[in-house]
Amino acid sequence: MNKFTRVSCALALVFGGFGSAYAGIQINGTRVIYPADQREVTLSMVNNSADPVLLQSWVDDGDMKSTPETSKSPFLLTPPMSRVDPSKGQTIRIMFTGNAASLPQDRESVFWLNVLEIPPKPKASADADSSNYLQFAIRSRMKIFYRPKGLPGNAFDAIDQVTWRIVPKGDGFVAECTNPSAYNVNVGSVVAKGSSVPQTIESKGGMCPAKGSTTLPVNGDLNAAAGKLTVQVINDFGGFDPHDVSFTR
Repeated sequence: MNKFTRVSCALALVFGGFGSAYAGIQINGTRVIYPADQREVTLSMVNNSADPVLLQSWVDDGDMKSTPETSKSPFLLTPPMSRVDPSKGQTIRIMFTGNAASLPQDRESVFWLNVLEIPPKPKASADADSSNYLQFAIRSRMKIFYRPKGLPGNAFDAIDQVTWRIVPKGDGFVAECTNPSAYNVNVGSVVAKGSSVPQTIESKGGMCPAKGSTTLPVNGDLNAAAGKLTVQVINDFGGFDPHDVSFTR
């Protein structure tokens, strides 16, 4: 005879995109820009599912394994937890409560907003054992850019200051970007110009950091690219702006 035991499995799935097909909660945005001269910024979301959900939100400093209890950040969220009924919305207020002097004032700082969507317990049915169910908790994660006052230039033109170099890695190549600007440049893909198969960047967050450098995956035929890459830059509004840039080796 089979022995049934209650199964409750909560899986935290990280989605950087907008309106995940698996989540009932649709977040109206893909990133949060926090100007230093603002008292607070808000982020709205709506429950598109047929059931009420419980939302828990927190901010961390880049640790994906963080929890509301262990996370470290200079932000306060209100409400940190809420119930959202079907077809209803919820607005989260994000307030900077830290010491601005403790953060770099010559560049943006990056933090991460976490929104955990906890569904209700499944309803019992006549032909099922209500003590057995599989429950998924969906965790969405997006960047918060803390933007100090008086930064030179603007975020939209920062890509023009970034330099690119193709360097070998393993059996292939990666694109090394160096960003001297004060703004983080968010990258959706890096492709050899003229190539037809773009590559979406997910593993490293797709960001060339302000006043820093990193390597990003590159796709396509570099030998036929005539020294050019097509870089999809994600702007402040979540849109994709293509830029053709030169690279060296």
